[in-house]
Parts: sequence; C-alpha cells; structure tokens
Amino acid sequence: MATTAASQAAPPAHPSSGGRGSAEQAYEAIRARRRFQMQIVAHLLFVVSGFLVALYLHDWNVVRPAVVRGLVVGAVLGAIFAWLVPWLVQDKKTAPYVFVSPFFILFFTFGVFPILFSLFLSFQFWDPTTGVEGMKFAGFEKVNGFPVPVNYYDAFTDKDFVAWQRGAAWNTFVIAVLSGVPQHLVGMPLAYFFHTSYKRLRNVITGAYFLPFITSSVAIALIFSSLFSKDFGVINAALDSLARIPGMGWIPHGENHIHWLGKAENVKPAISFVVWWRYLGWNTVLYLSALQAIPNDLFEAAEMDGASRWQTFSRVVLPLLRPMMLFAVTLTIIGNFQLFEEPFIITGERGGIESSGMTAAMYMYRYMNQFEYGIASAISWILFVVIAFLTWLNQMIFSRQRGAEGVA
Repeated sequence: MATTAASQAAPPAHPSSGGRGSAEQAYEAIRARRRFQMQIVAHLLFVVSGFLVALYLHDWNVVRPAVVRGLVVGAVLGAIFAWLVPWLVQDKKTAPYVFVSPFFILFFTFGVFPILFSLFLSFQFWDPTTGVEGMKFAGFEKVNGFPVPVNYYDAFTDKDFVAWQRGAAWNTFVIAVLSGVPQHLVGMPLAYFFHTSYKRLRNVITGAYFLPFITSSVAIALIFSSLFSKDFGVINAALDSLARIPGMGWIPHGENHIHWLGKAENVKPAISFVVWWRYLGWNTVLYLSALQAIPNDLFEAAEMDGASRWQTFSRVVLPLLRPMMLFAVTLTIIGNFQLFEEPFIITGERGGIESSGMTAAMYMYRYMNQFEYGIASAISWILFVVIAFLTWLNQMIFSRQRGAEGVA
C-alpha cells in the first residue's frame, strides 16, 4: 500500500522528454558536442600527419604533387576513422566487421601488398634510390620463340646462380638435403627413445635438445665459426684426441687438420651440421608431441603380443606418425631452402671459398645490395615456385603412402 501511494504521488514525466529529465538531455547534448569537436580535431590531425609525412619523404620545391597526395590521403583516412567508423560501430550488423578490420588492414598492408609488389617488381628494372618514378618495364627475352621475362632469364642464365656444383641453387639444394634428412632420421628415433625411456626427466632432456632452436642464430654461427677453426678449433682438437686411441690413427690430425671453412668441399658439410644441430631439437619436440597423442593401449597391446621395441616403432609408431612427418618435413623444406643467417655469418657475404656456401637467399641479398631489385624479386619468386613444388611433391608422396596402407 505504501509503494502504491508513493507511485501515485510521483509526478508524471513530461511527454516530450521521452522519460528523461532535462538534466540528462543537457548531458547528452554536451557529450554530442564534445564528440563532434573530437572528430573534427581527429580529422585535422590526419590531414596534418599526411602533409608532414609527404613533406618528409619529398622535397616541397621539387615534388609538390606528392604533398598534395599526402593531404588527400590524410583527409580520406580522417574521414574514415573520425566519421565513418563511429557510425558503423553503433550498427549491430556492421560493428563486428569494424572490430576485426584492423587485422585485415594490417594483413593486406604488410602481408599481401608486399607480396604482390614483389611480383610486380620482378618484371621491372628499378633502382630504389630513384623512387617509384624510376621503374621501367624490363621486357621479354625470346628463348626458342617463347618470351621469357628478362629478369627471370638473367637469373636462369647467371652461372653464379645455376652453375653445377658451385652455383647458389646447387649449394642450397645440397645444404637442404644434408641438413634436412638427418633431422628426421635422428629426430624420430630420439623422440621415441625419450617417450619410452624417460618419464620424470623427459621434459628436462627435451628442453635441453630444444635450447639450440631458441638460441640466436647469429650467436650459434659465430660460435661454430670458432669451433671450425683449422689450428685452434675445438673440433680438430677433439679429432686429435681420438687419433691417439689405438686403431684410430686414420682420423685426420696434427698437420693434416681438416680445413673446414678453407676448402670448398668442406664448407657445405660444415654449414649443414650447424643447421642440423640447431633444428634437431625442434623436430624432436614435434615427434614427441605426436607420440604423446598415441594411446598407451597400443603400446601395451604390442608388448603383450611380444613385439620388440623396433617392431613397435616400425609397425605401430611410424604409421601413426605420418601426419606429423608430413608437417615436419614441409617445415624443413620451407626453412632449409630459405637458409640465410647461418651460411651468411659463417662464410661471409660472398659465401666463403669459391662461393661454396652461398645459398639462394644470400644470392638474392647480393643483388639487393647492388640495388637490382628486379632480379632479386625474380630470384625470390623462383625460390617460391621451387618450394611450392617440393611441398606439393612431399604431400603427394605421403598421400600415396596413406592410400596404399588403406588398400592393404
């Protein structure tokens, strides 16, 4: 009764106020006015920022249209972010797209655009010091009546890139095979050994093997550069110690020390060993994670059937590891054909003696240093096609093996 009396005594709201008092209406009006002022200020800041960026990148007395373009871009961006975005956020249908748009804007700006620009650049002659206006179409070179882009033709006919046994493409292939295949031939059994032999210390031991992967590649390359020293390196010192063991005198020692980085035939194995040592722990962790996903019932059933450890590994573990093998080998192909840091630090910019350590990525870097961005972009796309083909071939091989097992 008291509540009813109080509600009857309360004065009714004014119809024109929509249920809100005059103070609340005044507050909303102040908020709207401040929002409008902030939008104007934000728009002006975009315009001024575009002007300053254009003025910094270009000389006002030489390239005035560039400054005008900066003002236009700043005005357009200011209109979008200061006026359009707040309006779209208020709409329930468009608000989700507005909130996820920063990711797509950054992805297309720093991901898709550089890729497409490099593809366009592979058909151009361009010295970046001349600006965008200095681009010139490279044209085509006819090979047996078939037109080939000039930059791609120059890359394929460059002996330093395609020469047998000493070209950058050959060096990349050899290092990729010598360092990639042992990563999996050693990583899989090692992961299986950790999974079956260690329980409490498994994470500690696996972390020790994984440590080289998270270590700086520059630091690793510098350390191994000193280890590979002919006269004072630890590796040759270890070989001297092994040679003192009876029956091990055939190991190179003393004056016959191996010149790891001074002979062309030793450079690629040395680089391959460094790459293998660094990425062995990564592949071991991948295979160990796949092994931990296999039900223990399968191991117990194999043990009850009298299977040895090798039979369990070959008949039970390997077929179940095929999906992880496909993933790990694909990562190895992509990474090993893009090697740059390790060979660059160990052998220098020219790839060491007779350029025996120069990879395709290093060769592309050399053209970039010479401001020949067109050929450098062409080499990058050649490398992309090779990696894509090998990845597809790897997937086809594993798919056929899985299909053959299904038929069997």
